[in-house]
Amino acid sequence: MGRLALFLLTACLSVTAMAADVIKGERKETFGDVTVHYNTFNSTFLTPDIAKSAELIRSKNQGVINVSVIKDGKPLVSNVSGTVKDLTSQSVPLKFKQITEQGAIYYIAQYPVEQQEVRTFDIKVQTGDKTNTISFQQELFPGQ
Repeated sequence: MGRLALFLLTACLSVTAMAADVIKGERKETFGDVTVHYNTFNSTFLTPDIAKSAELIRSKNQGVINVSVIKDGKPLVSNVSGTVKDLTSQSVPLKFKQITEQGAIYYIAQYPVEQQEVRTFDIKVQTGDKTNTISFQQELFPGQ
């Protein structure tokens, strides 16, 4: 699983660095002393071994969203939920699962990517008694 953490960190940095609307190559939101890092990418970016170890479907028509929550420089166990909407406002719930390994905690979910289009992601992150919401849009492309 150490390779999964390394891959997700690398994917987070490389995929978000490509996004034109992201300042300094990061996608993150800060809520007081809690920072939420997030990114999304096509599952074909995962190697077969990584996809298998994370129990993810590796397909040109599947996207992955990765969320991590940090407080005081350390990962924070959280409750992460959300939806992804297409341009017709058809919504698909995101079923996040927690991945914990070697001092890192990630929340990952998959969603379908049938065609090139802009999608709206609404992510709720609950830490203790606080719930924070992140909304962002991203153009998605089916993989090769």
